[in-house]
Amino acid sequence: MAAPVRTAVFPAAGLGTRFLPATKAQPKEMLVLVDKPVIQYGVEEAVASGINNIVIVTGRGKNAIEDHFDRAVELESFLEQRGKKEQLEEIRKITQLINVSYVRQGEPLGLGHAVLVAKNLVGGEPFAVVLGDDVIDATPPALKQMIDVFERVGGPVLAVERVPAEDVSSYGIVAVDESSDLGPGVHRITSLVEKPRREEAPSNLAIIGRYILTPDIFTALEATGRDRTGEIQLTNGLRELQATRPIYACEISGVRHDTGNKLGFLKALVYFALQRPDLAEPFRHYLESLDLKVPAPR
Repeated sequence: MAAPVRTAVFPAAGLGTRFLPATKAQPKEMLVLVDKPVIQYGVEEAVASGINNIVIVTGRGKNAIEDHFDRAVELESFLEQRGKKEQLEEIRKITQLINVSYVRQGEPLGLGHAVLVAKNLVGGEPFAVVLGDDVIDATPPALKQMIDVFERVGGPVLAVERVPAEDVSSYGIVAVDESSDLGPGVHRITSLVEKPRREEAPSNLAIIGRYILTPDIFTALEATGRDRTGEIQLTNGLRELQATRPIYACEISGVRHDTGNKLGFLKALVYFALQRPDLAEPFRHYLESLDLKVPAPR
């Protein structure tokens, strides 16, 4: 029986250049979808999936993340004095969600490097990696779907999604053994390719921002060289690991939003606003009232 997955690693040391100037003085992980920062959606998913511990890999200028998951005694006192119980409960819930630890990534040297710097905090247990840019609305939560698969197969599990052929060059793509009978949406991976050209992609199964990994990934990453950009890519480390053990893919059942680009962020903002009972109807009426004629480019 596989050891339980109790820890999730959140790489959050990136510079967020796609959202400049908004991210000049605040982490992109703290950009707000309705009334919660993007990273909180991932943390809440981890909690709902049975995760006990969060490791956030940070860098320079990321103090706002630590402050968000810490207690704000002055704010709590203010809200308590004003009788704002609902808001008080909401901010207290943030700090009570989970045990949070932090480790600094001195330089943003790729996703594989970010995972590697969390080695000492993860220890010798299987763990999850959550990329906060991918916000997934799913029941059961995406991580829970993957943990259930991990407990069956006993090996690393990557979240995948079928993408249009024209988009494969934006993702890591997996080839799978179509003959393996592992249940609906679960596949044994035969190879991994990082951002292939459309005509060279082995499938349209794209790796998205969730991983269940075993501690031997650290040895594989330590043996993985830097790519042409000077970074250590997790996909290359997984390819190294695959030489020693099977790796599996789990097609996630849910709605994924890539909030790491402006259009994806705006789509997610509309989607989650329409999920809110207090906002859905007035916001829908507002959208329907708009004159959606697209202005000419300036």
